[in-house]
Amino acid sequence: MKILVIGANGQLGKSIQKIVSGAKQNNEFVFVGRGELDLSKKESIASYFDNNNFDVIINCGAYTAVDKAEEEQNLTNQVNHLAITQLAGIAKEQKAKLIHISTDYVFDGTGNKPYKETDKTNPINVYGKTKLAGEKVLQEIMSTNAMIIRTSWVYSEYGNNFVKTMLRLGKERNEINVVSDQIGSPTYATDLAKAILKIIDNRDYQDKDRATEIYHHSNKGEISWYDFTKEIFKLAKTDCKVSPITTEQYPTPAKRPRNTLMSKDKIIEEFSVEILDWKKSLEACITILKEQ
Repeated sequence: MKILVIGANGQLGKSIQKIVSGAKQNNEFVFVGRGELDLSKKESIASYFDNNNFDVIINCGAYTAVDKAEEEQNLTNQVNHLAITQLAGIAKEQKAKLIHISTDYVFDGTGNKPYKETDKTNPINVYGKTKLAGEKVLQEIMSTNAMIIRTSWVYSEYGNNFVKTMLRLGKERNEINVVSDQIGSPTYATDLAKAILKIIDNRDYQDKDRATEIYHHSNKGEISWYDFTKEIFKLAKTDCKVSPITTEQYPTPAKRPRNTLMSKDKIIEEFSVEILDWKKSLEACITILKEQ
């Protein structure tokens, strides 16, 4: 199969690339960044597919700056929603399968048990609203051959993310305050990349005209940003003191959902995806960062 990965320079794109470059491949992978295919420009999307056909398209590209999205609403909507309308139309025309990465921020966070794929969505910020609009338009255009994978709190050894920011702050400061009343599960991008590659190799997935479905994927466990930071510092042997604060004590331009834990039962049952404990995955990432 010929597989396109959009968003090659992001955390997930780079994680997929690292895995496939280190293993023998039956499939041909093509990785494109913004230089070749820019989701913020309609013409760039159209012209790229004029000369390129694929069996599977994996869209890892997104506008993910949650606070900045409140100001840049048109750009956020273009990348997270309108570009998906275009990609879905192209995938359908090319008879390609489309895997699209979405977010836990489609939920309002008021639930008290892990969200299932069928639970009511109600995003409370621009980022979440545009990502949900992308999900909906994809389901409308492609009733078959598409897959939406919602994930949360993505981090890796690449790019800018919470883990790398905390490691930097831990070196610069003696003490930091971190929000302790927002609950979720982190996702190590390598684990999500492995899950996607496992799904692509699955016979059921390869069936023509498989119904479009939503799945949830993150690491195992229930933590706050405060718990996450404490474990980062423990593994990195950083002496910086961490103090818990409330969401109200740390106002941000975009509202944040309080509890976005997601149930991973469906992806485990249908594709035998292994869900690793968040501490184990964080340790793996920090080991790599130390070696760098």
